[in-house]
Amino acid sequence: MFNRIAIVNRGEAAMRLIHAVRELAAETGVPLETVALYTDVDRTATFVREADIAYDLGPASARPYLNLATLERALVETGADAAWVGWGFVAEDPAFAELCEKIGVTFVGPSPEAMRQLGDKIGSKLIAEKVGVPVAPWSRGAVETLDAARAAAAEIGYPLMLKATAGGGGRGIRVITSEADLDDAYERTSQEAARAFGSGVVFLERLVTGARHVEVQVIADGQGTAWALGVRDCSVQRRNQKVIEESASPVLDRAQAAELKASAERLAVAVGYRGAATVEFLYHPGDRLFAFLEVNTRLQVEHPITELTTGFDLVKAQLHVASGGRLDGAPPAERGHAIEARLNAEDPDRDFAPSPGRIARLDLPSGPGIRVDTGVSEGDTIPADFDSMIAKIIAYGRDRDEALGRLRRAMANTTVIIEGGATNKSFVLDLLDQPEVIDASADTGWIDRVRGEGRLVAHRHSAVALAAAAIEAYEEEEHVERQRLLSTASGGRPQVQHASGRPLDLKLRGADYRTRVARVDAHRFRVGIESGGLVRTADVELDRFDRHTGQIVVNGIRYRLLTGTYGPTHLVEVDGVTHRVSRDEGGVLRSPMPALVVATPLEIGDEVEAGAPVLVLEAMKMETVLRAPFKARLKECAVSVGSQVEAGAPLLRLEPLADDAADSADATATASVELDLPASAEQLSADERSRRGQEDLRGLLLGFDVDPHDDRRVLDDYLTARARPPRTVTGRSPPNSTSSTCSPTSPN
Repeated sequence: MFNRIAIVNRGEAAMRLIHAVRELAAETGVPLETVALYTDVDRTATFVREADIAYDLGPASARPYLNLATLERALVETGADAAWVGWGFVAEDPAFAELCEKIGVTFVGPSPEAMRQLGDKIGSKLIAEKVGVPVAPWSRGAVETLDAARAAAAEIGYPLMLKATAGGGGRGIRVITSEADLDDAYERTSQEAARAFGSGVVFLERLVTGARHVEVQVIADGQGTAWALGVRDCSVQRRNQKVIEESASPVLDRAQAAELKASAERLAVAVGYRGAATVEFLYHPGDRLFAFLEVNTRLQVEHPITELTTGFDLVKAQLHVASGGRLDGAPPAERGHAIEARLNAEDPDRDFAPSPGRIARLDLPSGPGIRVDTGVSEGDTIPADFDSMIAKIIAYGRDRDEALGRLRRAMANTTVIIEGGATNKSFVLDLLDQPEVIDASADTGWIDRVRGEGRLVAHRHSAVALAAAAIEAYEEEEHVERQRLLSTASGGRPQVQHASGRPLDLKLRGADYRTRVARVDAHRFRVGIESGGLVRTADVELDRFDRHTGQIVVNGIRYRLLTGTYGPTHLVEVDGVTHRVSRDEGGVLRSPMPALVVATPLEIGDEVEAGAPVLVLEAMKMETVLRAPFKARLKECAVSVGSQVEAGAPLLRLEPLADDAADSADATATASVELDLPASAEQLSADERSRRGQEDLRGLLLGFDVDPHDDRRVLDDYLTARARPPRTVTGRSPPNSTSSTCSPTSPN
């Protein structure tokens, strides 16, 4: 076994190796050290703190994880005798494996030759065809120019997939439905892959519609033995990025699974493979046909679900075979069912744009059958330079129903607050309740299709979120007014400018809402929300447990509340459903994340239609296009190409065009959703209404706010309640009947 293992990775992958090495050391009593190779943005990250040795690679902007000279220097200077790469970066780069051989460091993975044969998406297809694995029509090689791509596309037929041979993780891949799409996507896909993976080589293959994505986990010892440990189903994807994975596949029978496993083992043995690999297929349930996709010559992100169903530690197995060990005996049997969901720092309300930032709150789930793999801790920062993974939440059950139930519970119990950012938690929770996920009928294009139909956009509790955001804005103003009173009072001239019920304009998913808030008691508020000419009011009680968590009671209905306010933006989670509520700033467009400005297509004074691109940002190696929310003229631009901007930073000011006012009003009315403010949970008795009325009147006398929607409501409600006959008890006179029926004009 090795003595010192360098981790050529970061975050959750790095922590996975650290845990495995410490477990091995505890089992064997042999001291093993880990070396964290880190960049400037990860200097204080969890994996750097947890490793035995830390080595600074320099700035993340220089992409040192892809620089072989930088990595060689790090391996030599740290005295590492092995290098573990996990997934991403150089995990599938044969040149790095050769570098390790040159300097006498064991590469924990396949040989460079095997990696070239299977890891290259083009080469692996050629080998698969030789060993009889079915392959979909494709370009049978790279398409090195746009003209070559057009010719290959015409021969294969549309729709197509344009894929980078070095791509992975959903990057470097695009769906092409016409020649116009191909012209637009060719350069962009090639450049994206070159930036992310160091190679811009692309190829074409037929798009199999309505297909399931299934994959076989393989571990091989390079000495003639390969084990196919299980078949995973990764069909629930968004734009080719996996969101939910499970094992075993719910759509394959035993014979089909056995056929796939045998094919995967043949591929591994044919090239003398050593280490972990994943063989990916598309499966069409209607035709019961398979089409080989590719081989990932590395460990996959979703490997924990195979580990849970087999009880087999794949990372420790990687280290075992890399040190010359053999796979002896029979492969481990599969038991039960496991499902994994990826929790990412991305904003579903902004088309899943990366949403990095500092983690202000992180509470991860636990309990029977729950495993969480993460590389971050509370206080860490998710940088814009790398992927957006926060954690993988994995649930295991005796069967699929139990695993799904445990995963729903675990996701609901997950609490994450990212300063200025967002997560996909509520999106995942919504996914887990969809009938297509429950009955396992979702294919690889299902999320994108139903999102286009308006599904998987959570509007539940939107009115409660608006009420919570309005109260937070009210309390911010109240704090400013209180500070002003104290500062002016210290000078002998106290000044008070409090005015309750001032209108506040809020936006939620592009729709405008006007709100008014009055504090009627220490923890009670009267909130009105107006949309489309309709005003809904609610009695709200707010109890805060700390800065971010609490509960809110709206018209007697209680909700769990999680909030984070950053500048004009309120992130409000109500019973697991997240809403981004922002204050109307008169056309100011702000950055949704820390990012680099890569394009500013407009000049001052230019006019744009609603939905037209106005700015292009890059974060986590992904481009995000910001679009005009309405027909407008560019009035101000605060950034230029190459500017680095923080989350919430003002970028542009758009001036709505006057002749578009009516259209904007119509668009807002269409975009608004029905206010789901709950009705009163119960009909209060006359006694209770009278008591509540007394409390409200007491609040007015103590200086709390008047209801901005009806300044006589409190007194009128109280008098109406007092005028009702008191409750009687059979056989007795009402207690204190004389005092309880005093005249409404009484001083009481």
